[in-house]
Amino acid sequence: MVNIFYKCKKPRKRLKYAIYVKKSFLKKLLTMIGGLALFLYGMHVMGDGLAKTSGGKLEAILEKFTSKTLFAVLLGAGVTAVIQSSSATTVMVVGFVNSGIMKLEQAVGIIMGANIGTTVTSWILSLTGIQGDSLIINLLKPTSFSPILAIIGVGMILFAKSNTKKDVGTILAGFAILMTGMSTMSEAVEPLTKMPAFTKIFLMFSDNPIIGVIVGTVLTAIIQSSSASVGILQAFCLAGTVSYASALPIIMGQNIGTCVTALLSAVGARKNAKRAAFVHFYFNLIGTIVFMIGFYGINAFVHFNFLSQSASVAGIAVIHTAFNIIATLCLLPLKNVLVTLAKLTIKDNETEEHTVKSLLDERFLEKPAFAVNQAQKTAVLMAKASEDALFKAIALFHHYDKDIAEEVSNLEDMVDHYEDELGTYLMKLNNADLSDADSKIVSTILHCIGDFERISDHAVNLMNTANEVYRKEEHFSDKAKGELEVYEGAIRDIVSMTFSVFEKQDVAMATKVEPLEEVIDTLNDEVKKKHVKRLRKGKCTIELGFVLSDITTNFERIADHCSNIAVCIIQTNEDGFDTHEYLDNLKENDDPKFKNMYKEYRNKYKLP
Repeated sequence: MVNIFYKCKKPRKRLKYAIYVKKSFLKKLLTMIGGLALFLYGMHVMGDGLAKTSGGKLEAILEKFTSKTLFAVLLGAGVTAVIQSSSATTVMVVGFVNSGIMKLEQAVGIIMGANIGTTVTSWILSLTGIQGDSLIINLLKPTSFSPILAIIGVGMILFAKSNTKKDVGTILAGFAILMTGMSTMSEAVEPLTKMPAFTKIFLMFSDNPIIGVIVGTVLTAIIQSSSASVGILQAFCLAGTVSYASALPIIMGQNIGTCVTALLSAVGARKNAKRAAFVHFYFNLIGTIVFMIGFYGINAFVHFNFLSQSASVAGIAVIHTAFNIIATLCLLPLKNVLVTLAKLTIKDNETEEHTVKSLLDERFLEKPAFAVNQAQKTAVLMAKASEDALFKAIALFHHYDKDIAEEVSNLEDMVDHYEDELGTYLMKLNNADLSDADSKIVSTILHCIGDFERISDHAVNLMNTANEVYRKEEHFSDKAKGELEVYEGAIRDIVSMTFSVFEKQDVAMATKVEPLEEVIDTLNDEVKKKHVKRLRKGKCTIELGFVLSDITTNFERIADHCSNIAVCIIQTNEDGFDTHEYLDNLKENDDPKFKNMYKEYRNKYKLP
């Protein structure tokens, strides 16, 4: 730049030329930054679109099929190739381990595979380096088809009615933005290559590979994506700036830098989740050290000629892929060593309990579709805890046991905890970009968890009533016992049916709940009337009357909550939430199906 400055002999002209050069440099630099912004945004949009399209299924596959290490590697590679982010996959794995869904040893294979899968992005970006004059080759260039993809993608986002099609449109638009950013960066970089100061930077990396590793690490740590940092490097390669000697150590550093995301996500996590993040770190660190020592050791004797050549975008993709495959093949037999290193780093100095909070790991919120699946599983666990509490409480009337009574109290506390954690988690999910199907699931859970909690409260009420009967040594008459057994059978039936409806989201089964609830209302009235008759005849005491009233009131309200849950499932499926309107219409229209089911339940649950 100084030599150019002194080409102009007159001071005024030299000054003007210097200002021009500086302005031109600043313009190109801003253009490059703008291209980088488009590139990163395109990657984000495309990744989100791919994640939404998968609907949490990929993450669910990761959760289930990790028993064999080799299969886990292939699975990790495949999932990462689809969602275009090894960081996202690794963070998800950290969440799995934190939740107790996955063992630390199972996570190793997926982490290794994720590093291989992330190389797919560099191969996609290598299309920008295609050269030739033929029509077919020109059509393969991203600059040729990206505008078309952008038009199609935007059209689908604006006009498509299906959310799936909108998500596909998002993927296409994201890809077009990504490629536009790539082209903008490479065009802006090209004039900079003529500047000696700029080229000296990359010469420094070839002379001192360690500096290159550090730069690659820092760059990737900042943008938290090895795919993006490799893409930036490929953009520089398009301008002919970078040699293979400069590019290779940068790529090595990029693999280390991508570990930052997982390490940050493990902050505040359980010890095994922290260990999973360190497995990722040690794998990339050791892989880089071994590769660098091996490669440069061989180079000292062989002297690879290609190192001095300008790196191509395809060449960068080859190096990126080769390194990750070689590192995986070398370290896969030593996976237990990686686990041991992680355990030595994060020691067993504390005992940890599996909590609800760990099941609803906030790391999953990065992939809302999977987070919804986790919330749904947790809600089912809440429902089962509520059901268990109720059935244990009812059993206390037949045989009172203090330990069982304590279990009922503990289960009710657990249900309360579930409700608090689920409510908070679902509110965070509500703010995420959810598909229509996921939004319905979130709404259903939010509507139902209150009813599950109230059923567990009624279980505690029944437990207290059973305790009172036990303490006072009171006994119902044989007729009262027979009536309560029928009533109890109906309650067990409606609760089991309702909770199965919720777990399976079975709309057809949900329609069977309301007829049984009506029968329970009838049973409630009949039991009370029969008790009054016995009381008048002196066959029953007032004290037992109060006990009976407590039992029947709790039973009747439990049935009401079951009705709320079932109607919520039906209404959500029909895109409506007015429970009262649904029930009013059901009864006013005199539905023959409803009447037939009512008659069946009425015959099934007749009082003696």
